[in-house]
Amino acid sequence: MPLTDLPPDARPREKLLARGPGALSDVELLAILLRTGLPGKNVLQMANELLQIGASKGTDAGFDGIAGLLHASADDLKRVKGLGPAKRSEVVAVLELARRAMNQQLRERTVFATPDTVKQYVQLHLAARPHEVFAVLFLDSQNRLQAMEELFRGTLTQTSVYPREVVLRALHHQAAAVVLAHNHPSGTVQPSRADEALTQTLKAALALIDVRVLDHVVVAPGLAFSFAESGLL
Repeated sequence: MPLTDLPPDARPREKLLARGPGALSDVELLAILLRTGLPGKNVLQMANELLQIGASKGTDAGFDGIAGLLHASADDLKRVKGLGPAKRSEVVAVLELARRAMNQQLRERTVFATPDTVKQYVQLHLAARPHEVFAVLFLDSQNRLQAMEELFRGTLTQTSVYPREVVLRALHHQAAAVVLAHNHPSGTVQPSRADEALTQTLKAALALIDVRVLDHVVVAPGLAFSFAESGLL
């Protein structure tokens, strides 16, 4: 059904103006950004295909919902039929604005005023990666974010992390504390024995330069595990 055949209050743009963005679904919000569909496929159908959870094969593969789409690059979007250069650039620009907004928000507040913000931040950056990435959030004495660096990358099952490099980067940023973070491409966030051992090794190494490890966050799409909240730190 073309959007023009829908009642005015069911059309995404009119609905947003009348009821606010919170009243719209992810598909409807994305449809407003895409603006137009293709012959035989209206923009709502196109947006739904783009966000379709679990679509991981073929030229029309989706990106596992909003979280997956946030990690999509301009090259990734080429897979979606109907997304020309103009639409791809607009989508990538909006996604980058979302990431920058979260960066700014985190820098302007005390990180652990809302612990879920840290989980969401790490999920935004790492959860949808196809390979394992180990990152460190470097914090000042007020627990505000100074920088986040991806220090090590591995395969789907293993990452080699060097405590010396983490210590050097903490000294470089003059950090008072850090949050360790990595993703599990397998989809589970339960830490392994190796994760627990690495956490304790890094905690001991950083203690030698008076840098505290406040947490170690493990993420996967839609999931996050906090060492601190689970009593493992």
